[in-house]
Amino acid sequence: MDRGEGIYHILALTAVAIWGTTFVSTKLLLAEGMTPAEIMFYRFLIAYLALKLYKPTFRLPESWRDEALFAAAGLTGGSLYFLTENMALQITLASNVALLLATAPILTVLLSRLWLGRSERIGRPLAAGSVLALAGVALVVFNGSFILKIQPAGDLLTLAAALTWALYNICLKKLDGRHSTLEITRKVFFYGVVTLLPVFAFTPLRFDTALFRNPVVAGNLLFLGVVASMLCYVLWNAAMHRLGAVRTTNYIYFNPLVTIVAATLCIGERITLAALAGAALILYGMWRAERA
Repeated sequence: MDRGEGIYHILALTAVAIWGTTFVSTKLLLAEGMTPAEIMFYRFLIAYLALKLYKPTFRLPESWRDEALFAAAGLTGGSLYFLTENMALQITLASNVALLLATAPILTVLLSRLWLGRSERIGRPLAAGSVLALAGVALVVFNGSFILKIQPAGDLLTLAAALTWALYNICLKKLDGRHSTLEITRKVFFYGVVTLLPVFAFTPLRFDTALFRNPVVAGNLLFLGVVASMLCYVLWNAAMHRLGAVRTTNYIYFNPLVTIVAATLCIGERITLAALAGAALILYGMWRAERA
């Protein structure tokens, strides 16, 4: 690993670690009566406004091609990703969703070869490391109790979510070098909010001031908006700029590992030997992929 790249690996790992804990905040908000679409809308709106306050500039698009890529990134990495994931969670097992979402790095590899060509180097050691890490994810997700129930609609929605995240990474790579990380991230949030608006034609968006005065709601929305969205997307996009789509996306394999640790600390879920073996396999697979 290049010493200059070390900080970017830390950035990617930090983003994934925070994302792995967001299920706690999401569950608390759902318990307060908010819908998944409302949570995502306010989460991205807070992130966008925070970035806008940090850098309150406005300018017309310099390139409509790039603006279309910004919109595609907001759709794939924002509204479409969260909607397909949340819909899948309502249909299929959470373990199925966690495992199938971990195919995003492999899908990124395939799409990188298709659209990025030689700009993303993919060799056998990297592919082997990715497969080993995915096997580790399977052990962590099932955590010693193998329950696999095929739910075609939910599982296909989960694969669609993984594909949209892979497409998001490709969009970022195509924008790389022409725009700053902050500008890209702000545009992603803007188009994420805009492309979510049609959903509220079917399920009206509520704006209840009493709800937002609830400390649980306000605190968790601020965490999801400022930390899990604004900060983490900036970190992720910066890592993408330096490390590339394939190497950065491999850190998604850590997500189930972080989630199960958070579940143990927050809700007392038991970690088994199978999960520990899976964690070791994830670390070994990531090490092998990075050596490539």
